[in-house]
Amino acid sequence: MDFDLTDDQKAFRDAARAFAEKSMAPHAAQWDEEHIFPVDVMKEAGEMGFMGLYTPEALGGMGLSRLDTSVIVEELAAACPSTAAFITIHNMATWMVASFASEELRQDIVPSLASGEKLASYCLTEPGAGSDAASLRTRAVRDGDSYVINGSKMFISGAGSTDILVLMARTGDPDSGARGISTFVIPADAEGISYGKNEEKMGWHSQPTRLVSLEDVRIPAGNRVGEEGDGFAIAMKGLDGGRLNIATCSLGGAQAALLRARNYLHEREQFGKPLAAFQALQFKLADMATNLVAARQMVRLGAFKLDKGDPEATLHCAMAKRFATDACFDVVNEALQLHGGYGYIREYPLERYLRDLRVHQILEGTNEIMRVIVARRLLQDGVVEAIQ
Repeated sequence: MDFDLTDDQKAFRDAARAFAEKSMAPHAAQWDEEHIFPVDVMKEAGEMGFMGLYTPEALGGMGLSRLDTSVIVEELAAACPSTAAFITIHNMATWMVASFASEELRQDIVPSLASGEKLASYCLTEPGAGSDAASLRTRAVRDGDSYVINGSKMFISGAGSTDILVLMARTGDPDSGARGISTFVIPADAEGISYGKNEEKMGWHSQPTRLVSLEDVRIPAGNRVGEEGDGFAIAMKGLDGGRLNIATCSLGGAQAALLRARNYLHEREQFGKPLAAFQALQFKLADMATNLVAARQMVRLGAFKLDKGDPEATLHCAMAKRFATDACFDVVNEALQLHGGYGYIREYPLERYLRDLRVHQILEGTNEIMRVIVARRLLQDGVVEAIQ
């Protein structure tokens, strides 16, 4: 397909870039150093439409395609990958409710999420269920017109600072696997919910990450999203787009790092000439740009396939996430290396980009799990031919 941006996409890109340069980039280092969750900036992003990017317009969102979304998210991530990543997680959770909840629940919850007035956390991972998410143990038991939920969730972005939890819990038998999981919308301050400490992470300091514990949390049955047993499928549909989102955040960080590396090669002199004059460093910059462009094309292809409803969209999203998050981390690492000792100190943003991008190879399904998804699909008859 032709990946030239349309006029609308260029306008989205320019608006996102202006917002990122004005409201995010000047504060990103402080957010990182002081572990600030910039709620006010995210509300400002909501006014721009960035908190409901692919949520339907009828529910207050922008109703954009995943390809349009990738153009916007890349610009936000170039300013602050950590904050951009939370914005994408919020978008994924909002879309799940908008797409699969009852009309009453949609109308009640989604507009305030799409506007950024309220923030959402996506709650799938548990202390004993990470890559094997279908083995989760958090349990929701029907009790008349309510569900009573007990269990815990681990590594939840925004937890303790958000308003809504979009949470997966088991409604089937303990051994029911993926078919026994349902999705629920839970007020983050509901009685029986408690939060662990803000985890001390390597990166992503501008968003809190906490354990969520649920003890006899009672919610209306109408807060279930979809039918009983549909939760795992809903979660995975959300993750197709979520994987593209995280891959796109890696693109933004790598693009910013590449630009800084190019500028530094012109500015820094050694042995009587600028670093840009050394062929070894020219080759390094060339490889960085080549890998970044290849990653961007894979992400945009995955977005195109998802928008189109292609039967192999999940495969393309997994391939794009695996390749882009690996390649872009390498780009940032090389950019840091080109800066020498300066790249390792906090006066320069390279070390922050490196720390923020590293987790992208782990979350939304580790890159090892991406390989499992891709390999299993490719071993099916006709799939290799279908991706030609």
